[in-house]
Amino acid sequence: MTSVASPSFTIKLVETAAEQALFLDVPYRVYANDPNWVAPFRSSVAKQLQPTNPFLQYGRLQPFIAVREGAKGTEAIGRIVAAVNDRLTAKEGKAVGLFGFFECIEDFSVAQTLLDTACQWLRDQGMTLARGPIDLSTHINCLFLVDGFGLPPAIMTPYNPPYYPQFVERDGWYKAKDAYAYDFSLEEPLSPEFEKGYQIALKSGVTFRPIHTKGEAFQQDATAVYHLFTKMFSNNFSSTPRTLEDFLEEAKDLQSIVDPDLFPIAEYNGEMIGFWMGLPDYNVALRPARGKLDLWGTLKFLWYRRLVDRGRILVVCSLPEFRRKMVPLALIYLGREGGAKKGKPYKRAELGHVYEDNMPSRKLIEAAGGTIYKTYRIYEKSLV
Repeated sequence: MTSVASPSFTIKLVETAAEQALFLDVPYRVYANDPNWVAPFRSSVAKQLQPTNPFLQYGRLQPFIAVREGAKGTEAIGRIVAAVNDRLTAKEGKAVGLFGFFECIEDFSVAQTLLDTACQWLRDQGMTLARGPIDLSTHINCLFLVDGFGLPPAIMTPYNPPYYPQFVERDGWYKAKDAYAYDFSLEEPLSPEFEKGYQIALKSGVTFRPIHTKGEAFQQDATAVYHLFTKMFSNNFSSTPRTLEDFLEEAKDLQSIVDPDLFPIAEYNGEMIGFWMGLPDYNVALRPARGKLDLWGTLKFLWYRRLVDRGRILVVCSLPEFRRKMVPLALIYLGREGGAKKGKPYKRAELGHVYEDNMPSRKLIEAAGGTIYKTYRIYEKSLV
């Protein structure tokens, strides 16, 4: 397959540097007039398409772009990546392929042709089921926003126009699973039960401290977080473990923005047994940079950083055997207290995403005052 022609556009394989540049350009066309959009770092997206991506050790991928001829020459109007993760197919015992990195102008014929092209590539790889959006891995980026439009995305969360889910559903895709993002007010009191849980955990011999943010201590903490996270979330939907190398690379990228007060760690006999992974929502400052931290982009980021007044909670995690010692409640208490302490700028926080069928986590989050304010969805489609 080299290209798919239409009267007004063409679907092409991404093979050259010029085609990759067009691939990276698509979101800037789609969100040109969207004040809420936060541009991803172009270098980060490009890196995932390089032959050096560790994903290619256990998978394969193919990017496509939709192009047309405009007044200024060839312009990209849509993109998609089809991928096969051999670890995922082995784990699930079925031939499931993925689509991700999807972006498209508001033209159903372009979206449908991109999706059809990706599905045909997956068929050619022997896949019988397609799933997405998943950008190679659920650890990178996944899900379409289906409810909660008009709000800016928090750091490391999906964002898309309302017509994306409309287009895939019109093309015959169906819901595989929903996930929720919760909104927390840090200005309202937490139920006393959470502080009681913290006291019970302390009496049970559990200790708590902030994450280390510098040097070898940060590296050790990040490694311990990786092992605990991998153990606890290995059975998550459509998820396979990432490598320690990948995790530490991402941790290094985030190291400079970590606020220790938003990242309490629970230990027992010197071993990490739980954590609350919170970050400042630096999307507030990254939005004006438009995906480039060059000199001008960095100056914009530094200027707007003073406006950051939200947090993002990515994970609340505890080993099962320590739940009776109230470690999850203690971590929520400490994370909330850390965000609300005097001198901190945070007024609200987003927690997510949490899959709809993860009722133990949902009940705990809702007991802590979290309310659902965004809904995301992963879709599937039969290829036979």
